[in-house]
Amino acid sequence: MEEKKENRGGRRPGAGRPRTDSKIYSFRAPGYMARHIDSLENKTDFIKDCIDLGMKAQADASHALGEMIPASRVKEMALPYFDISVVAGFPVPLDNDEKSQDIDMLRLLCPHPESSYLIRVNGNSMIDAGVMSGDIVIVDKSNRHPSAKEIAVCELNGEYTLKHFVEEGGSGWLIPANPDFPRIQISSEDSFSVWGTVTYIIHKARA
Repeated sequence: MEEKKENRGGRRPGAGRPRTDSKIYSFRAPGYMARHIDSLENKTDFIKDCIDLGMKAQADASHALGEMIPASRVKEMALPYFDISVVAGFPVPLDNDEKSQDIDMLRLLCPHPESSYLIRVNGNSMIDAGVMSGDIVIVDKSNRHPSAKEIAVCELNGEYTLKHFVEEGGSGWLIPANPDFPRIQISSEDSFSVWGTVTYIIHKARA
């Protein structure tokens, strides 16, 4: 007599939900957001669309100031350095290499290379502070408390800008260094943070 084969037990091919890389998230929304979301017929699609728009805006904002390069990717370079004062008077001989010493340009310009970035600037809102469109600024991300005279890279509602940051009358202000650009007041409803502080400005000598 033949024995019956058992087919019970074990995972059947194709059974169950297909595997995906999706995840489930939960979050707490303020009252006005919750009321709006509750009024929607398809809440999931609405939230997904909002996140997609936010991701696209963030990707565009990351290029608002131009190309951003971590200082850690900059190759080391040493140049001869003459420890003398050059004045706009009588000529001073600089042709004796024995009087020079090599210095590491990266360490000179970026004392904190692990938190420094090189950013090419687009726009002229800071020309009176010596920053022209096309210049490269070195930004120290570890310094997020700039003085009113320092230049800061700030993030305002998902967009990045180069300005002075000051606090006046209990409000924060982004101050341009160009009279053709307006001051920007930061309200309590804005999403704002100081991304970093400019330490050096690199540009070609201009005639």
